[in-house]
Parts: sequence; C-alpha cells; structure tokens
Amino acid sequence: MSLEKDLVEKVAKYEKLTKKALGVKLVKGLSDKEKLIAQDFLSMANNYYNDAKYFVEKKELLTALAAFSYAHAWLDAGVRAKLFDTKDDQLFTLP
Repeated sequence: MSLEKDLVEKVAKYEKLTKKALGVKLVKGLSDKEKLIAQDFLSMANNYYNDAKYFVEKKELLTALAAFSYAHAWLDAGVRAKLFDTKDDQLFTLP
C-alpha cells in the first residue's frame, strides 16, 4: 500500500470516529463550573474537527489527520476528567 493511500484511509477513519465521538453527552449533575469546562472541551473538539474538514478539502491530509486527532483528544480528555458520560471503551480511554 502506498503512503498516500494509507494516509487517505487513516483520514477517513479518524474523521468517522471523531464525528461519532462528538455525540458524547455531559455527565448529569455537573456543577455550573464543570458544565462550562465540558462545553469548552466540546467547543475545542468541534473547532479542531471543522479545521480538519477544511484541511481535507484543501488536500492537506497530514494536517487534517493531526486536527482530527486533536479533536478526539479533547473529547477523550473530557471522558477521563469525568465530564462526558460514555461506556464506549472502543471510542474513548475510560477512567
């Protein structure tokens, strides 16, 4: 497999995974401060996801892959910080 083809496949895979992960819900019973933090994490994830899609359109696939990874990392950090409610150990690193 060529490096280019491998990169195309990885970008498509991580775009799909990150899009799914963006559907994560906030933990019930968070304080107002925790909700603000969780919303900030979601905002950062959405911003990186949208940046990644822009880079895909520009055919800057390596940068797109990095941006999808950052987006997912914000979500994963929110799960680890117990701000997001999920049991999906295939999509997230659970606490």
